[in-house]
Amino acid sequence: MTTTAHHLRTITLHWTDLTQALATTGTATWPPAGRMTDYLASIDRNDAEELEAERHRALALRTLERDPTQIGETRPPLRIAVLDTMRTVEAALVNTADQVAAVVQRSPMPFAPRSWPAADRARRDQLARADAADLRRWRYSGRRIATYAGLWLLARVERAPGPFIALPDTQARLIANVAAGAAERVERALDVAARVAPLARPCPDCGGRIEMHGGAGADPVAHCTRCGHVWSGQSTAVA
Repeated sequence: MTTTAHHLRTITLHWTDLTQALATTGTATWPPAGRMTDYLASIDRNDAEELEAERHRALALRTLERDPTQIGETRPPLRIAVLDTMRTVEAALVNTADQVAAVVQRSPMPFAPRSWPAADRARRDQLARADAADLRRWRYSGRRIATYAGLWLLARVERAPGPFIALPDTQARLIANVAAGAAERVERALDVAARVAPLARPCPDCGGRIEMHGGAGADPVAHCTRCGHVWSGQSTAVA
């Protein structure tokens, strides 16, 4: 449960970061662009690749110079990859909360029968209204947003009190799987997790596979898995 709780906290704590990242101009591509990857990509580059790169650079310059009101290709106002991540994660968390609530959430207390004495009926109805309005209940309409769903699922994982039965193993596994996938998406979109990715271009020294290591705020480093050669953004070295 500790890992699941960590994943749910990661999602909710980084949701504001995702919202702020929507309007930034950076990219979330991986492996990252930079001097190191430029250096690797420049190895044995042929004329066709150079011409294609020049065409893209010219297109980018024209796009930046064009007035936003003109017809044509312009930079989107939001980072589409971040927006897609937020939509996917929010839908997954809300849908999971729906499924879990259908199993663990107790039905509200019924109102008193009309045959009860007036005073007893009033007390019972007051309790029933309070039970139905309990803020700890998951609602199938209204505030169905990622942060609220994540915190509600976290409360179920941590066995918080409320109008619920104990979380069954099936629902616990469902939350764990969804939370892990959602947290990985969030971290990837914000580049706050350590990552490894193979490069298509082989090592220029031995022809071996090159892996890119980076993320989590660290500068990217490329490493040949065969000969051990290492490339960084500033210099080259041999492992």
